[in-house]
Amino acid sequence: MHTGQDPSTESPSVRLLVVEDDSEIAALVSRYLSGQGFQVRLAANGAMLRQALAEGPVDLILLDLGLPGEDGFALTRYLHEHWRGPVIIVSGRGESVDRVVGLELGADDYITKPFDLRELLARVRSVLRRSAAKAANEPPPAPASGVLEFAGYRLDPAARALSGADGRDIPLTTGEYDLLCLFLDHPNRVLSRNDIMSRIHGRDSGPFDRAIDVQLSRLRRKIDTATDRPPLFKAVRGAGYMFTGQVRRP
Repeated sequence: MHTGQDPSTESPSVRLLVVEDDSEIAALVSRYLSGQGFQVRLAANGAMLRQALAEGPVDLILLDLGLPGEDGFALTRYLHEHWRGPVIIVSGRGESVDRVVGLELGADDYITKPFDLRELLARVRSVLRRSAAKAANEPPPAPASGVLEFAGYRLDPAARALSGADGRDIPLTTGEYDLLCLFLDHPNRVLSRNDIMSRIHGRDSGPFDRAIDVQLSRLRRKIDTATDRPPLFKAVRGAGYMFTGQVRRP
């Protein structure tokens, strides 16, 4: 890991929590980011992470996946459900499936070890900027009357619940739900991977980032199975994807 310093510094009010069980890596990251003007606290496992959140505000969490006792993916899911701040996964797992799962569970970015500390700093700053912009433009919660109907399905944004024509609930992951909502808000419009990635995760899609394809494939298997109508999701070669169904707001 390279330790080149960046001359710019952050506001001392920016508070980071580094969740890492390797004491040497934790100390290295803490020293570097503290030198850049951040307030840095450390946690070595899930219990210490929860304790740190209970003790005071945190603006961003750097989360290792290979923690003792509690899997980092489970902690990512917990944070997405119980804490609304940004999370960057920092892991030695570089496989694309791990990156997809991490993003689908709600992480804002994913960086693999070994990493350049200057890249880590750039990722932290980028996620903080996106998080601030997202908070400034956050739409109000959907009203209870904002139910959407399409192709026999019913989506209740207030309850984050999708049901079929038979009334049974259709479970969706956070990534699948966010993706479906985006398409329902833009019916019959082609959305590129970059459009989808920037609107859902606040970042551009990398050339090898297949998270959107994986999520859409799973979503199709759950709601786009009818053979008596055209597919709800259409791939537009070289452009992206389009939702072709009619969306009603009863």
